[in-house]
Amino acid sequence: MNTPAEVREQIRAGKWNKPTTGFNFETLQANIVILPVQYAGAFKEYTRSNPKPCPVLEVIHPGSYVSELADGSDIRKDVPKYRIYRQGELVEQAEDVTEIWQNDFVTFLIGCSFTFENALIDSGIRLRHIEEKKNVAMYRTNIETVEAGPFHGPMVVSMRPVPQEQAKLAAEITEKFPRTHGGPVHIGDPREIGIQNLDQPDYGEAIELKEGEVPVFWACGVTPQEAVLRAKLPIAITHEPGHMFVMDKTYDELD
Repeated sequence: MNTPAEVREQIRAGKWNKPTTGFNFETLQANIVILPVQYAGAFKEYTRSNPKPCPVLEVIHPGSYVSELADGSDIRKDVPKYRIYRQGELVEQAEDVTEIWQNDFVTFLIGCSFTFENALIDSGIRLRHIEEKKNVAMYRTNIETVEAGPFHGPMVVSMRPVPQEQAKLAAEITEKFPRTHGGPVHIGDPREIGIQNLDQPDYGEAIELKEGEVPVFWACGVTPQEAVLRAKLPIAITHEPGHMFVMDKTYDELD
């Protein structure tokens, strides 16, 4: 199994551009949001007001691109794929953002549900997006986040099919991981949270719901991308959904 450092090395070398789900079941993974310092205060308030989809693990301040949770890391190069937004438009997807890096950039590392997947698997809950080597399915909902400054928008959720009899167990397990989204925000009928068709995720790949299974929805760290899009900042950088920043530390090692 690859270590986090080895994965980051492969990413920098252009040898790993796939989703990071299932790669390592021990250490933290993070969503990223990079934006100019003048917007950092409002975005920080947005994350505080929406802790379920936006649990902040670390803030990398201006002038630095090294995470304290990943030795020798370089946030400009260590994400498999980036999304670059200008004025609320996705203008580019890249594997390295060094050339457009600005000294006033602040990086927010936001908890990711990939972190608790090992705990689900260890409890006998199968995760078929991992078995099928797919990205997790993610959907916009009708759940509005709390606005802060220019940042607002719908909550995005990730969905994993779980056998009906294991849904309660899945909720109990993930509630122990509040800094990586915690327990589900919804179990059951997707239409109740504004999702009309599970076969058409807004991000990631569709996972078939089989007989006897129920869809379980967790808050997702792609939510800030929706907020950044609506804020129409001059420039902002995020990860490609499912392509996370891989850290060295485990959940239990968080301060």
